[in-house]
Amino acid sequence: MKKPVQKGSASASIDRRIEELADWRGETLAKVRAIIRAADPEIVEEWKWRGTPVWSHGGIVCTGETYKQVVKMTFARGAALEDPSGLFNSSLDGRVRRAIDIREGETIAEPALKRLIRAAVTLNLGGGAAGYSGDGRRRRSGVRRALPWGSATADRPRGTPGPAPSPSTPTRGRRRH
Repeated sequence: MKKPVQKGSASASIDRRIEELADWRGETLAKVRAIIRAADPEIVEEWKWRGTPVWSHGGIVCTGETYKQVVKMTFARGAALEDPSGLFNSSLDGRVRRAIDIREGETIAEPALKRLIRAAVTLNLGGGAAGYSGDGRRRRSGVRRALPWGSATADRPRGTPGPAPSPSTPTRGRRRH
């Protein structure tokens, strides 16, 4: 398990970002950070992608991006999380991520956000909604996809062609003469 980041690195960079944003965005990012830390005291703060605060525990939990109009919390595996409080309001069409856009003057539903953060950590650590896609269907992780000619993609090295289909195998997209 990773150790929490030292004060002189990512945490200090996040502190500087909050100070640089001397408006509602800095206050909102500070509030979000406090909620994340309260929800999971073992969370690791990271500074990635040239200036994005990232919180991780067993994998990325969420990021804290700041824009002119919103402070965005993007949950790396948000599509696999249940959101009964309806916090997710952005990136709803994605297959993996979900986001929460917080606008100036909006209040943060702290108890619901803490539950969502804890659920994301549980998912990262292998429990909870793991193994399910965002639409409630069972995810097929670790299952080989059968190909028309009966072999599986994992049966041969990546990039090598598979066996030619037999004459009895129908071809797709081409006419047979």
